[in-house]
Amino acid sequence: MTSKIRRLKINVKTVYLGEESHPGMERHVFAYTVTMENTGTIPARLLGRHWIITDANGKTFEVVGEGVVGEHPYLRPGEAFQYTSSAMIETPVGSMHGSYRLIADDGVPFEAPIAPFSLARPHTLH
Repeated sequence: MTSKIRRLKINVKTVYLGEESHPGMERHVFAYTVTMENTGTIPARLLGRHWIITDANGKTFEVVGEGVVGEHPYLRPGEAFQYTSSAMIETPVGSMHGSYRLIADDGVPFEAPIAPFSLARPHTLH
Protein backbone atom coordinates (compact mmCIF):
# COMPACT_ATOMS: atom_id res chain seq x y z
CA MET A 1 0.00 0.00 0.00
CA THR A 2 1.33 3.44 -0.95
CA SER A 3 1.81 5.98 1.83
CA LYS A 4 -0.41 9.07 1.61
CA ILE A 5 1.58 12.28 1.76
CA ARG A 6 -0.11 15.45 3.00
CA ARG A 7 1.86 18.51 1.93
CA LEU A 8 1.11 22.06 0.84
CA LYS A 9 3.75 24.30 -0.80
CA ILE A 10 3.17 27.98 0.00
CA ASN A 11 4.64 31.02 -1.75
CA VAL A 12 3.89 34.62 -0.69
CA LYS A 13 4.58 37.91 -2.49
CA THR A 14 3.92 41.31 -0.90
CA VAL A 15 3.27 44.82 -2.21
CA TYR A 16 3.12 48.08 -0.24
CA LEU A 17 -0.15 49.91 -0.92
CA GLY A 18 0.97 53.54 -0.77
CA GLU A 19 -2.42 54.92 -1.83
CA GLU A 20 -4.10 53.22 1.16
CA SER A 21 -1.31 53.94 3.64
CA HIS A 22 -0.98 57.03 5.83
CA PRO A 23 2.49 57.02 7.42
CA GLY A 24 1.77 60.15 9.48
CA MET A 25 -1.13 58.30 11.08
CA GLU A 26 0.94 55.11 11.59
CA ARG A 27 -1.01 53.21 8.94
CA HIS A 28 0.96 51.05 6.51
CA VAL A 29 -1.08 48.73 4.29
CA PHE A 30 0.33 45.76 2.42
CA ALA A 31 -1.24 43.37 -0.08
CA TYR A 32 0.00 39.82 -0.01
CA THR A 33 -0.62 37.22 -2.68
CA VAL A 34 -0.48 33.60 -1.60
CA THR A 35 -0.04 30.71 -3.99
CA MET A 36 -0.62 27.32 -2.41
CA GLU A 37 0.01 24.06 -4.22
CA ASN A 38 -0.87 20.56 -3.11
CA THR A 39 2.47 18.77 -3.47
CA GLY A 40 1.21 15.72 -1.61
CA THR A 41 -0.39 12.56 -2.93
CA ILE A 42 -3.92 13.03 -1.54
CA PRO A 43 -6.55 15.74 -2.15
CA ALA A 44 -7.22 18.16 0.68
CA ARG A 45 -9.56 21.04 1.59
CA LEU A 46 -8.38 24.18 3.33
CA LEU A 47 -10.43 24.75 6.49
CA GLY A 48 -8.84 27.77 8.12
CA ARG A 49 -5.95 30.11 8.61
CA HIS A 50 -3.84 31.44 11.47
CA TRP A 51 -1.68 34.53 10.93
CA ILE A 52 0.71 36.27 13.30
CA ILE A 53 1.49 39.81 12.14
CA THR A 54 4.26 41.76 13.88
CA ASP A 55 5.32 45.36 13.35
CA ALA A 56 8.76 46.89 13.95
CA ASN A 57 7.75 47.92 17.48
CA GLY A 58 7.06 44.28 18.37
CA LYS A 59 3.29 44.81 18.41
CA THR A 60 1.65 41.53 17.43
CA PHE A 61 -1.75 40.90 15.87
CA GLU A 62 -3.21 37.43 15.58
CA VAL A 63 -5.78 36.51 12.94
CA VAL A 64 -7.63 33.19 13.13
CA GLY A 65 -10.45 32.42 10.75
CA GLU A 66 -12.23 30.00 8.50
CA GLY A 67 -11.12 29.60 4.90
CA VAL A 68 -9.34 32.32 2.94
CA VAL A 69 -11.10 35.27 1.27
CA GLY A 70 -14.44 33.54 1.86
CA GLU A 71 -13.37 30.29 0.19
CA HIS A 72 -12.36 26.78 1.28
CA PRO A 73 -10.29 25.66 -1.71
CA TYR A 74 -10.15 21.95 -2.53
CA LEU A 75 -6.83 20.94 -4.03
CA ARG A 76 -6.07 17.68 -5.76
CA PRO A 77 -2.41 16.65 -6.00
CA GLY A 78 -0.62 19.09 -8.29
CA GLU A 79 -3.39 21.72 -8.17
CA ALA A 80 -2.80 25.27 -6.98
CA PHE A 81 -4.94 28.10 -5.59
CA GLN A 82 -4.00 31.77 -5.46
CA TYR A 83 -5.58 34.65 -3.57
CA THR A 84 -4.75 38.19 -2.51
CA SER A 85 -5.55 39.80 0.82
CA SER A 86 -4.12 42.65 2.89
CA ALA A 87 -2.67 43.53 6.27
CA MET A 88 -2.19 46.84 8.08
CA ILE A 89 0.56 47.62 10.58
CA GLU A 90 1.66 50.80 12.38
CA THR A 91 5.28 50.79 11.16
CA PRO A 92 6.79 50.76 7.64
CA VAL A 93 8.39 47.37 8.31
CA GLY A 94 7.00 44.18 9.83
CA SER A 95 6.55 40.49 9.22
CA MET A 96 3.92 37.78 8.96
CA HIS A 97 3.90 34.02 9.45
CA GLY A 98 1.34 31.39 10.35
CA SER A 99 -0.32 28.23 9.16
CA TYR A 100 -3.22 26.79 7.22
CA ARG A 101 -5.45 24.08 8.66
CA LEU A 102 -6.52 21.42 6.15
CA ILE A 103 -8.29 18.08 6.03
CA ALA A 104 -7.22 15.39 3.59
CA ASP A 105 -9.69 13.17 1.75
CA ASP A 106 -8.83 10.30 4.09
CA GLY A 107 -10.21 12.35 7.01
CA VAL A 108 -6.83 13.18 8.52
CA PRO A 109 -6.42 16.86 9.49
CA PHE A 110 -3.03 18.53 9.07
CA GLU A 111 -1.33 21.90 9.38
CA ALA A 112 0.72 23.61 6.65
CA PRO A 113 3.19 26.13 8.06
CA ILE A 114 3.59 29.52 6.39
CA ALA A 115 7.21 30.65 6.70
CA PRO A 116 7.90 34.20 7.91
CA PHE A 117 7.96 36.89 5.23
CA SER A 118 8.66 40.62 5.35
CA LEU A 119 6.29 43.52 5.02
CA ALA A 120 8.38 46.54 4.02
CA ARG A 121 7.63 49.92 2.48
CA PRO A 122 9.86 50.38 -0.61
CA HIS A 123 13.35 51.76 0.09
CA THR A 124 13.01 50.98 3.83
CA LEU A 125 15.14 47.82 3.89
CA HIS A 126 18.48 47.53 2.14
